[in-house]
Amino acid sequence: MVTATVPEQQVKIGPTQLLINNEWVESVSGRRFATINPATGEVICEVAEADAPDVDKAVQAARNAFNNGEWRRISATRRGELLYKLADLIEQNIDELARLETLDNGKPLQESLGDLGLVIACYRYYAGWADKVQGKTIPISGPYFCYTRHEPVGVVGQIIPWNFPLLMQAWKLAPALATGNTVVLKTAEQTPLSALRVGELIIEAGFPPGVVNILSGYGPTAGSAIARHMDIDKVAFTGSTEVGHLILEASAKSNLKRVTLELGGKSPNIVFADADMDAAIAGAHNALYLNQGQCCCAGSRLFVEEKCYDDFVARTVEKAQQRIVGNPFDPQTEQGPQVDKEQFDKVMSYIESGMRDGAQMLCGGNRVGEEGFFIAPTVFADVRDDMKIAQEEIFGPVMSIIKFKDIDEVIQRANATMYGLAAGVWTKDITKAHAIANNVRAGTIWVNCYDVFDAAAPFGGFKQSGIGRELGEYGLQQYTEVKTVTIKL
Repeated sequence: MVTATVPEQQVKIGPTQLLINNEWVESVSGRRFATINPATGEVICEVAEADAPDVDKAVQAARNAFNNGEWRRISATRRGELLYKLADLIEQNIDELARLETLDNGKPLQESLGDLGLVIACYRYYAGWADKVQGKTIPISGPYFCYTRHEPVGVVGQIIPWNFPLLMQAWKLAPALATGNTVVLKTAEQTPLSALRVGELIIEAGFPPGVVNILSGYGPTAGSAIARHMDIDKVAFTGSTEVGHLILEASAKSNLKRVTLELGGKSPNIVFADADMDAAIAGAHNALYLNQGQCCCAGSRLFVEEKCYDDFVARTVEKAQQRIVGNPFDPQTEQGPQVDKEQFDKVMSYIESGMRDGAQMLCGGNRVGEEGFFIAPTVFADVRDDMKIAQEEIFGPVMSIIKFKDIDEVIQRANATMYGLAAGVWTKDITKAHAIANNVRAGTIWVNCYDVFDAAAPFGGFKQSGIGRELGEYGLQQYTEVKTVTIKL
């Protein structure tokens, strides 16, 4: 492990108020909260803290825009044009947005730039869909003409996480707006700044008042108010499975609003002895350490066939020790800090748990530097399925390597979890690849690759990893209601 340092760079800070009805306003309470630079632990600035009264104001603005405002009269083609314009503005400001994301989240600047490429592609993909959402004519019995319409759900509450702030904002906003909904979006309290800056670009692009409202605030207050609001028609949430349960409960106890959830994971990444070992080692490294390990689909249960286990472990440890950790603005940096002290402490507690349970820690396990929330890339070998580090989502740079004997055994063990978000398999045998793809219960299976994302490919989970799908044509279905119309001829 190598430490990179570079003098802190100037980053332009955008809005710190709430965006409601295309106006920047303080919260009703007047309260503000600090957002922290995770590389230093220092306060960047304070932002307005939304609570239930602010949610009410934003929902009213969104409802007016949906029912009576300009948005209701805008054509599908025009909605697409506005999304294209937003994508263009994000591209024009890509360096500024990437630096803001790195400052507030801690991810290396090169990763922030990579995220923004996916952000722009997502808005453009759904811009192209805006005027292609259509129903069917249905040949029913009798003298009738029957057809379906795909209409927007209405006012949508969206709650995004802190690990990919700009990308998750795009995954939520783009399909909702393409299909004609209006939005109240809550940022993660750890990373509000880049989403608020995009709010300025939304206004500049020409979206009418009330179409997109952006609130910074805490989950138990603003997030809860969105989940239980009686005039929100749907909630889309990305975050922990624990909170997903609370959102479903709030929907049931309020107005039975539609709910889509993209939740936690403990994804198996399976390496067979016949794999291209160089590719598998590099792929497994990136599958775990991407974004400081703070990725819901991280390949955090790394199953390696016993015939190649010892060599794989030795080479993986060597690669982890060479990973460059340090200032996220340094172009050489591969790994920045965890997002905040709470996440830092959580990851360190899992490392302690792994050592207590008897796993063999071969590198890492320690804090890096004297400030900020950096953790050295950590590798555990001889991990058993019953250990806490093999069962629970760590969300940090901690790799758990588990030995297996054959394909039937590894399929059974891969499925022995409440999660089912993603999985990977590395093999030159097409039969093994298809067997894993067909039998591992997960929403995405990567074969001889990992973390390959495209706006056209749907993403979501089986079991307690979520409900519904984001991205692709499937993502549109989550934001429309199907209406049947039957006419007597």
